[in-house]
Amino acid sequence: MGNLHEGHLSLIRKARTLAGENGLVLVTIFVNKTQFGPREDFKKYPRTLKEDLAHCRQLGVDIVFAPDDEAMYGGDHSTFVSEERLAKRMEGASRPTHFRGVTTVVAKLFNLTQPDIAVFGAKDWQQTAVISRMVDDLNFPVRIVTAPTIREPDGLAMSSRNRYLKSAERAEATVLVETLRLAKRLVRTAKSPIGSAALGRRLEKQIATKRLAKLDYIEFFDPKTLEPAERIRRGTHMALAVFFGKTRLIDNGRL
Repeated sequence: MGNLHEGHLSLIRKARTLAGENGLVLVTIFVNKTQFGPREDFKKYPRTLKEDLAHCRQLGVDIVFAPDDEAMYGGDHSTFVSEERLAKRMEGASRPTHFRGVTTVVAKLFNLTQPDIAVFGAKDWQQTAVISRMVDDLNFPVRIVTAPTIREPDGLAMSSRNRYLKSAERAEATVLVETLRLAKRLVRTAKSPIGSAALGRRLEKQIATKRLAKLDYIEFFDPKTLEPAERIRRGTHMALAVFFGKTRLIDNGRL
């Protein structure tokens, strides 16, 4: 959605590696209104196209496709794409219309640009899983590649929404990665699988140590199917979402 930071730039570099010197790297930039809820930050979401284009030029991007809203949803648009299984939990439960907007716009962008490969970030793990399922189910001729999460020096996952944080909130926002690290230590040192409820309670206590943090969810699941895990062992995936004021941040990782 633009406002490119190092996390996005890493996807562009990955795309160039996959495409090779003679391939074409295309970046789509579009702040997609259909993936925002009615009380979310669509109007204030940062739009920095001039700076984004400069980043793309510097990295040797061949094409930037940056349509306006009328081009994507003009006239009496009434068709949407919905994934009905993987999109129900986690982000789908907290933001009920979010994934319908994501799958719709990605399907439209794939149809318009016809990529062979599309690169997405692991920070939005559920989103990538949903898009991969859509691609498989609807027979899109595109390969989905997942690139690693890029983090700030203190471990906070890079996100355009990090700029919304006040200084005190930013200082506490590292609790997301700290909670992931704690979960990894607990799983690594456990002599047997840990019950999800017990581990969840322990991690909730960690988040509660931060005065400004309000937990939305912690989930444990199979990294491929996203099916909930009742017994947490090495290889289980974990995702969490935490509010700092009105700013909601997400993170995830393999335990």
